Amino acid sequence: TTTANSDTNTDTSNNDKAATQQVLIQVASFLYRELPARLAHRIQDLDHVPYMSNMPSVRNVRDTYVSSFRELVSQPIPDGPNSEEQFAKLVEGIYDRHAGVLVSMARGAFELRAALRKGEITLNKRGGTKMTEFAEMEELHDFLDRFYISRIGIRVLIGQYLALRRSRTDTDPDYVGIIGTYTNPYEIVTRAIDDATFMCTRKYGDAPDVRISGNAELTFPYVPTHLHYILLELLKNSMRATMDFHGPDGADVDDLPPIEVVISNGKEHEDVVIKVADEGGGIPRSNMKKIWSYLFTTADPAIQEGMIVLNENVDHGIDSPLAGLGYGLPISRSYAQYFGGDLSIMSMEGHGTDAFVHLVRLGNTREPLPI
Repeated sequence: TTTANSDTNTDTSNNDKAATQQVLIQVASFLYRELPARLAHRIQDLDHVPYMSNMPSVRNVRDTYVSSFRELVSQPIPDGPNSEEQFAKLVEGIYDRHAGVLVSMARGAFELRAALRKGEITLNKRGGTKMTEFAEMEELHDFLDRFYISRIGIRVLIGQYLALRRSRTDTDPDYVGIIGTYTNPYEIVTRAIDDATFMCTRKYGDAPDVRISGNAELTFPYVPTHLHYILLELLKNSMRATMDFHGPDGADVDDLPPIEVVISNGKEHEDVVIKVADEGGGIPRSNMKKIWSYLFTTADPAIQEGMIVLNENVDHGIDSPLAGLGYGLPISRSYAQYFGGDLSIMSMEGHGTDAFVHLVRLGNTREPLPI
């Protein structure tokens, strides 16, 4: 009886492995067709984007995309276990190589700012200062929206595929690839608070308290790394605003108004909503449009340059100043919008700012694929 059961278990295990391998081949075949098309669209965009296309860092990004495109189209179709394994090594290399693209594009914006300051580039004036026009150039912003949404999509597809391969040997029942089937916003908020507090304390010597209320038990399918990025960006912005408005030297940390995080409650709601509210003085109404600009930052150019060096080969992390390259909020909104959600900001100048993260439970949303 023991032998029969053992044989049955072995057969089941072999069948499971075969089924998993077949799924991986199907996913690899999809990526084999899909990734070159996505890269080709972005290469065309990089060739024709106004002003930025000639920036050295943007040219480097284009070269990276061209190199990845050529590698993919020269690879044999992953239609068997061996070719699928070769394909996985290739796309893993592409995934790692593209890790620094976010910062490289921000470096391109920094280079464009510098060229404008030096008078090396003149914008088509429609009134106002050069830097005001720079922050409001719609065509350039449309390009960056397409580029970053596409980049998120490429990294999600490759990341999911590689995570599925790893799950064959490192099984976590709470994950399907990179998707956490029981993502708990409370836990992610707590980790983001720790990271933001570390960054704020490093700069100011202290940090305001953060209070969490709402549904601590709520779980839903989502990508935890995306949610952490969004919440860390909002929390570090709120902490910086609170410290600057109330004065790092002018107020005892116990007297600083706390930041409030509220997690919406209930499975019957359309969205999972998280609010981050501060009393950091708010944002002038005239600046509200600029906060969504990839090209607008109040940080000193020296800080921007240092930030670029610190984060050269990472997507995002805690090794950076609280203010830097100017793409934190628009990238956060892109992460939320990629899965059908959104990020909105309401502010009262002289008082504070409320940020609302709307998240859609994964399962019935379509990818907002740019052309």
